[in-house]
Amino acid sequence: MSACEPGTGQDTAGVVIASTRAALGVYADKTGPIIAGWLREHGFEVGEPVVVPDGAPVGAALRALLAQHPAVVVTSGGTGLSPTDETPDVTLPLLDREVPGIMEAIRAAGLAKTPMAALSRGHAGLAGRTFVVNLPGSPSGVMDGLAVLDPLLPHICEQAAGGHGH
Repeated sequence: MSACEPGTGQDTAGVVIASTRAALGVYADKTGPIIAGWLREHGFEVGEPVVVPDGAPVGAALRALLAQHPAVVVTSGGTGLSPTDETPDVTLPLLDREVPGIMEAIRAAGLAKTPMAALSRGHAGLAGRTFVVNLPGSPSGVMDGLAVLDPLLPHICEQAAGGHGH
């Protein structure tokens, strides 16, 4: 378990899925359960993933989650080049501090499997003391991103909470 501060409220996390078709019920969301399960494995309390259409609804869902001051918020989808792929655009203004190395590592992990990973425009950073990261919308892209985050998450949480571990 690596939740930030179990029992303090800083052991909660949220998941936002940006997918117009999943939000409309055209198909079931596949990435939300993967992310939520991974967060639970790391000791976080996680509600059901919030599935919203691409674009402005993603920003509204992020703001609603951030108002609850979770330790971690993970998004999936809406990071590409489609005109409706606005997840990075609505995330960036909410971040107080970017952590570009995380997204560089996530893209590098994806590039080892597909050149399409270069098209991801996702961001990672801190909104207050909440770590926010934009993952791609494909299950394989999510798995690549979570594999990168796996060894980093405890340290991210410690530093975001004000710790000085190195």
